[in-house]
Amino acid sequence: MPVFRAPTSTLELCRAMSEPFRAAVLDAVLERITFANEETGYTVARVDTGRGGELLTVVGALLGAQPGESLRMRGRWGSHPQYGKQFHVDDYTTVLPATVQGIRRYLGSGLIKGIGPVLADRIVEYFGVDALEVIENEPKRLIEVPKLGPKRTKLIADAWEEQKAIKEVMVFLQGVGVSTSLAVRIYKHYNDKSIDVVRTEPYRLASDVWGIGFRTADTIAKAVGIPHDSPQRVKAGLQFTLSEATGNGNCYLPEHELIANSVKILQVDTGLIIDCLAELVTEEGVVREELPDELLGEKIAAIYLVPMHRAEISLANQLLRLLHADADRLSAFADVDWDRALAWLRGKTGAALAPAQEQAVKLALTKKVAVLTGGPGCGKSFAVRSIVTLAIAKGARVVLAAPTGRAAKRLTELTGQDAATVHRLLELRPGGDAAYDRDRPLNADLVVVDESSMLDLLLANKLAKAVALGAHLLLVGDADQLPSVGAGEVLRDILADGSPVPSVRLTEIFRQAQESGVVTNAHRINSGEQPLTKGLTDFFLFAVDEAEPTAELTVDVVANRIPARFGLNPRRDVQVLAPMHRGPAGAGALNSLLQEALTPSRPDLPERRFGGRVFRIGDKVTQIRNNYDKGANGVFNGTLGIVTALDLDEQRLTVHTDEDEDIDYEFSELDELTHAYAVTIHRSQGSEYPAVVIPITTSAWMMLQRNLLYTAVTRAKKLVVLVGSRRAIGQAVRTVSTGRRHTALDHRLGAA
Repeated sequence: MPVFRAPTSTLELCRAMSEPFRAAVLDAVLERITFANEETGYTVARVDTGRGGELLTVVGALLGAQPGESLRMRGRWGSHPQYGKQFHVDDYTTVLPATVQGIRRYLGSGLIKGIGPVLADRIVEYFGVDALEVIENEPKRLIEVPKLGPKRTKLIADAWEEQKAIKEVMVFLQGVGVSTSLAVRIYKHYNDKSIDVVRTEPYRLASDVWGIGFRTADTIAKAVGIPHDSPQRVKAGLQFTLSEATGNGNCYLPEHELIANSVKILQVDTGLIIDCLAELVTEEGVVREELPDELLGEKIAAIYLVPMHRAEISLANQLLRLLHADADRLSAFADVDWDRALAWLRGKTGAALAPAQEQAVKLALTKKVAVLTGGPGCGKSFAVRSIVTLAIAKGARVVLAAPTGRAAKRLTELTGQDAATVHRLLELRPGGDAAYDRDRPLNADLVVVDESSMLDLLLANKLAKAVALGAHLLLVGDADQLPSVGAGEVLRDILADGSPVPSVRLTEIFRQAQESGVVTNAHRINSGEQPLTKGLTDFFLFAVDEAEPTAELTVDVVANRIPARFGLNPRRDVQVLAPMHRGPAGAGALNSLLQEALTPSRPDLPERRFGGRVFRIGDKVTQIRNNYDKGANGVFNGTLGIVTALDLDEQRLTVHTDEDEDIDYEFSELDELTHAYAVTIHRSQGSEYPAVVIPITTSAWMMLQRNLLYTAVTRAKKLVVLVGSRRAIGQAVRTVSTGRRHTALDHRLGAA
């Protein structure tokens, strides 16, 4: 295939344009990325062909390429009716530049850790066109460059070697359809074994390398010749189907449902799937258990991933063990004079408890496991404060926790006692193991966990195992909110009919809370009534029918209207909560619009593009996976923060989290972060914000359910602004979620 250079004359240009579908190769330096879609890989970029003149537009499969790289792109020439001549890229490889200008641009782009634009200039000025050859073959000579010491010289040499090794692996991986960012992750996990693993065990990638799921591994497997009906593929597909179900909140799948879903995904015979499932059960890759089905009135075969099965049995056993323990670390409350104790408490707090709150206080201090639930404005917070105050007065050691940093801060402010996230409390370690468990329990007489509707099965199990026998565990939360992001419905299962765990539900809305439009409307929505949107000072509706205008108005409300009227900081105090990620008014599109409004590009500040996102100093971001290797005790899915530093030389970005910790990210790790100017309502669980803006349109029709809107509204402390369609709001209020997750914790507790 001939190498196609940029046309240099009108005649050549006409010839090129007359043959738009002719295969061609274009060598150029990537100058900037205009647009990149992470999901499809489609990219629009501007490149320098090195022939002078204007930059050329290229479009197509360029995801993973970085500005400064010299690319060899294979594709075809074409023309866009609005933007003119373009090169359509089918695939590309990176090549080393050969000119002084290209080398300077390449080294100064931040691709090689330790070299920024200033140092690149000095290296190229000293070595000229031989700069890359020196780094490749005689890296010790870099010390000859003025002001370049041995420490930086070694750093550059090591970074170059790593880049070279990664490039060699990438040549192979790109040939089997792996993007650059995933190729880097594969290399860092397997190092020299990368190619061997990809060739012989491609489905290992789905379980070993974060960011690679079954579908990507399946594409790679096909490219390296793994048969479509290979047992290796079918077993991996069955486990993937279960993993997908877990990601959707289920602890298991009924066997018939697993088989049917796997047939759709794998496109193989049902008999082959049944045989491979039987082998998986025998190999203990999955667990099969007979469970009662209340709807059918008969038993069903439930198929679990092993960790889910172990966690569900363990959590049920530990809750029952705690509940029925003979020892009691709060035995002082067994025969307390409650009239006298509550009178003392009233003098201490300056307010009397309502009857249901009194019941909650007595329950928490006399029962070893208990649940306190209720909606906003019903006095959960005051009840918790009262419980903690009485326990401390009796000399008890109280430990407070919540699933998120924001909720933990709120608990600290409420009680005056230190609270931590559950992850930090347990000191979770790489691999997910906790420092505290049954063999080394928490030194606590009373453990209080707020926002416990967020506890998924795995985290709840770790928490329960860390509570000492005789200690009391109080779970506090709103059972009407959305269930946890992770698998399980722990709070609802514990509250289910037949559960041995005692509970109190607070239902009375207190007078002060009745004056809040946020609280009033939260309860109206939860009761199936339309929210009031007129005559309130803290609850508003901007009615818009179409999705695109809704997105535009949402940005205006956040960036201009709320700051002007209420004096709130649009980045720190205002959170956009969208029903879904996709769509014109989804969290993804809104993040791009809000970033341009609140943190636009500035020539004096660095920025870094990763995939379809651009990271800038001041960006509001969130962690999207549990990473036990970062920070003092790991950084966890849902942790929010602000980008405070971005170092192009060191290829590092720093985030100050809402837990007041500075976390560094290598540029290769930026797929763990996403922008958080807007987040989905599911991701907002457990957090509370001064102001919440909720874009709600009919384009999110399938997601519009009562508990979704209720959860969004209850995230606000002071202000709620709805932007969107009255019809969509009506749909959300009317629609009660009927889909129960596949869990058996309630059965395991009730059957005891």
